Amino acid sequence: MVFALGVVLFALGIGVSIALHEAGHMWTAKALGMKVRRYYIGFGPKIFSFRRGETEYGLKALPLGGFCDIAGMTALDEMTPEEEPHAMFKKAAWKRVVVMSGGIAMNFILGFLLIYALLLGWGRTEPAQPVVQEVTCVAPDQLGQDGNFELTECSGGGPAGDAGLKSGDRITAVDGKSTSTFPEVAAAIRGVDGPILLSVDRDGEALSITVVPERVQRYVNSASGVPVKQEVSAVGIGGPGSALVEYNAFTAVPAAFDYTGQIMVDSVKALADIPSKVGALWESVTGGERAQDTPISVVGASVIGGEAADRAEWPMFVGLLASINFFLGVFNILPLLPLDGGHIAVVFYEKIRDWFRARRGLIPGGPVDYTRLLPITYVFIVIGGAFMLLTLTADIVNPIKIF
Repeated sequence: MVFALGVVLFALGIGVSIALHEAGHMWTAKALGMKVRRYYIGFGPKIFSFRRGETEYGLKALPLGGFCDIAGMTALDEMTPEEEPHAMFKKAAWKRVVVMSGGIAMNFILGFLLIYALLLGWGRTEPAQPVVQEVTCVAPDQLGQDGNFELTECSGGGPAGDAGLKSGDRITAVDGKSTSTFPEVAAAIRGVDGPILLSVDRDGEALSITVVPERVQRYVNSASGVPVKQEVSAVGIGGPGSALVEYNAFTAVPAAFDYTGQIMVDSVKALADIPSKVGALWESVTGGERAQDTPISVVGASVIGGEAADRAEWPMFVGLLASINFFLGVFNILPLLPLDGGHIAVVFYEKIRDWFRARRGLIPGGPVDYTRLLPITYVFIVIGGAFMLLTLTADIVNPIKIF
């Protein structure tokens, strides 16, 4: 029951994100003197609609997005004589850019507010400080049954203990490379083959301790996020991989900006990686293993949101919804029609073209002929539609398992 409710809530969250994206276009267009004829959520058959002033608002049956119909968005748009003075393509370039950026801005604003709520309500798990909590022996192997990844038995003091490392020591560097978190220490040690020099702060005293690690078998996350057993180095130290940082209403603001910056970078990387993930998606549909870092559809995201709600993992629920908003914003920046970024690119093209024309003593050129851009637009729509269908199929036949 909670799972189903979580799926519905997450789907509604995505619906609100889409509605606010289109509202960003509508509000800016009206504020800048343009006429918004229709504002709809969804596509396909109309479920209901109503009119307020000059705008018709409505809901359609297929929850695949939404649209904001602005009079004169392009020169190809048919308009009534009353709409002609308000045509969007006749407005100043900066006004057109603001309107087309309005939806993108709404996704970023909503994503930021969700991150702020996440930090304020649950805090943030961050990599822990590189302080040794325990010094142990080194298990030669690690089991991977049922995802437990338990270590095998071991005996002795372990390389770190034999070298003189103690609980409470802060490891400031590994072989001269500075370390600020315990996961950084663990990663640096894993990749070393041979004696390593640990720079240690012990109660304010700087020490240099040479440790001879043991080569062991451990599961390490691959680039795709799937744990793979590898031979690595280990010295027998334990510490927290992460620590919970709590915030108040004031400290959450800069932390939210910092977290937002990280998610934005991750969103750009994820967008750039999409072409390389097509093969992995196809393999998952045809019987292969589904990698954790492959793209997901709205259906897949909603299912993960339902699973998070079912396990009361609300930080994951909110964080995933925020990440989707940032990704939608970044995706819409792409300079391809019919995306917002494509329309913005047309405006910049017209301004640059007219600048060169002015340098040659010519009058400004007319609006861009969108019919010449239709072939490229259709190609992008076909490729994008095929990719969406592939991700949807993968989410149905071989969904990503988070829990």
